[in-house]
Amino acid sequence: MGLIERIFSSIFGDGRNVIVETAQVFRENAEGASARDALIKQQAMQQFAAEFMVPRRGWFDRLMDGLNRLPRPLLAFGTIGLFIVAMVDPVWFSTRMQGISLVPDPLWWLMGAIVSFYFGARHQAHSQDFQRSIAETMARVPAVIDNTRALEALRANTPEAPDIAKAPADNPALAAWYQTKT
Repeated sequence: MGLIERIFSSIFGDGRNVIVETAQVFRENAEGASARDALIKQQAMQQFAAEFMVPRRGWFDRLMDGLNRLPRPLLAFGTIGLFIVAMVDPVWFSTRMQGISLVPDPLWWLMGAIVSFYFGARHQAHSQDFQRSIAETMARVPAVIDNTRALEALRANTPEAPDIAKAPADNPALAAWYQTKT
């Protein structure tokens, strides 16, 4: 038994386990990994808790936070509203869109820059030929006026529903059919 005892004590002696230590080189210790994961989760939860521990703020700060949250929903709901209005009253919508077509290109670029800056865009580097854009816009004015008048004429000339109580006198086939129905 002395030889076997010496072999086992050299492998497992002194509180060591050579097999376990060798296996840990190739495979992670599950108990150690669980302890590290628990520590990481605990630290993450502490960080999240620290983010939401804000000192009491005044009414002005709360008002500004509320106003800062409005542009995105207003733009989204406004765009959806435009689609609904286009379906409900196409003449009204088309008339407004004719007016929007008169907005000069530099103003569209300015609006785009403001909206892009607000929503975090990092680029807006285009140079515009301002006089050419104004001339093009002014050249569209007569067409816009004609289109607006035509759209308004559509609203005024809505056809009336036919009166089915009267027999059609100018079409003999319809008159005969009408006689069979009455």
